[in-house]
Amino acid sequence: MNPLIRSTLALCLGAALAHAAVAQEAVIRKNIAERLPDFPKIDEVSKTPVPGLYELRIGTEILYTDEHGDHVIEGHLIETKTRADLTTARIDKLTAVDFASLPLKDAIVWKQGSGARKLVVFADPNCGYCKKFEKDMQQVKDVTVYTFLYPILGGDSPDKSRDIWCAKDNSAVWRDWMIKGTAPVRSMAACDTAALQRNVAMAKKFRINGTPALVFEDGKRIPGAMAPEQVEKQLVLSRGKA
Repeated sequence: MNPLIRSTLALCLGAALAHAAVAQEAVIRKNIAERLPDFPKIDEVSKTPVPGLYELRIGTEILYTDEHGDHVIEGHLIETKTRADLTTARIDKLTAVDFASLPLKDAIVWKQGSGARKLVVFADPNCGYCKKFEKDMQQVKDVTVYTFLYPILGGDSPDKSRDIWCAKDNSAVWRDWMIKGTAPVRSMAACDTAALQRNVAMAKKFRINGTPALVFEDGKRIPGAMAPEQVEKQLVLSRGKA
């Protein structure tokens, strides 16, 4: 076949497939909107590797539907050959954080060894899991930890966060409280606490709903605490990808 004809046919086929995909998306959006008027706004409709199954992206949440929008499915899509969780992989991509853009000046900083590897933690001073994680981190070498105070638990968490942030050596005060249980001295002096408000706004932007929440250099987010050996493994992986 003439190369020019082959190229023209390929372009026509591509255009036809793109048109069909747009039309199919329109059908899905129309049917779901009409049948489920309270359904959240769909940000994106896209094909999955499964024939006839489409992904519905709502913010960073993933649902699935058939090609007509007749059914909505909630759950995880698992590829049996590799046992890969395609849903989790997709959510990880959607929720990845640009580490380089994080306002690290708003974080409490401490390091061990060379501090060459970096880790961000969103933590509440009254979070028991955060305290355990902070203690466990003593076993991880050559790391710099940036802690964004995120007083999410209520009670005196906002006051403790203020007292810790406003301390002359907030890194030492933070670790004394989290590791040794030494309560921070109440801060009476004037102090700029705008960073704490920015931390809360940032956490909400990233949909961080609990503490601790970890962010590695490659942007990977982990909700909840990790064992030291798991942190070590992820630090190695993230340095390779960052």
